[in-house]
Amino acid sequence: MAAPKKVLMLHGYSQNASIFSKRLGALRKSMGKDIEMVFVDGPIILHPVDLDGASSTASLAALGASEVNMTSSDPSTTPRGWWKSNPERTAAHRLEDSLLLLRDILQRDRYDGVFGFSQGAAMAALLSALLERPHSYPPFLIDGEAPHPPFKFCVAVSGFKAAGSLSAEIFGTSYSTPTLHVLGRTDVIVIEERSKFLLDLSLNKRLEEHDGGHFVPSKANWRAFFRNYLGDPLGVIPSPEPRAASQSASGKDDASHLY
Repeated sequence: MAAPKKVLMLHGYSQNASIFSKRLGALRKSMGKDIEMVFVDGPIILHPVDLDGASSTASLAALGASEVNMTSSDPSTTPRGWWKSNPERTAAHRLEDSLLLLRDILQRDRYDGVFGFSQGAAMAALLSALLERPHSYPPFLIDGEAPHPPFKFCVAVSGFKAAGSLSAEIFGTSYSTPTLHVLGRTDVIVIEERSKFLLDLSLNKRLEEHDGGHFVPSKANWRAFFRNYLGDPLGVIPSPEPRAASQSASGKDDASHLY
């Protein structure tokens, strides 16, 4: 019996591995025994000042993190991130810490691919590019070699390009890992225009859109689509929704500038 495919799961800004796993509960169960999703925590613990206007219940819900409790010591409700942005969104502070954490995770096990949401999607694409060009960031190397082979696929839901010079150096002009980009037509946190910068870097891309906002779609049709895609990312998998005219999301939530 073949071993299950293993997928590294990267949560969004202000979520954590536990929150992301619970939110994808129906999707996880639909994978059966063929696909194992491995959820990991970002290394950066966020504080109220990092969440700025997003500390309200409504804004945390918009980020997909209504379970967060800033006053609790329970790690399952602690908000985390993969980096912190400056107000101008031109830098990704402590991105290096996350890359070194992921280096160590990748050294210990083998993953077929990576699946990220929001800031986690940006990290998933960046990590995919880095595994293609590991010498672009020498601290990522172990004894001069990459800690892991390039991924066979990447899934980026509400993804965008990480800001800053390190991200630019790692991506170069493009990356080639087959990547499924999933965008919400009414997403006001990561609007379509922002996602386009990542799409433009992605050589082997597939774009699918859902009618909702800033979340991983999990209706039955999408669960079946993700299961089939993760099982055979290069296969001919029918779209989960009928093609519709793309709509640009407009407006801006007070949490959209945080990452």
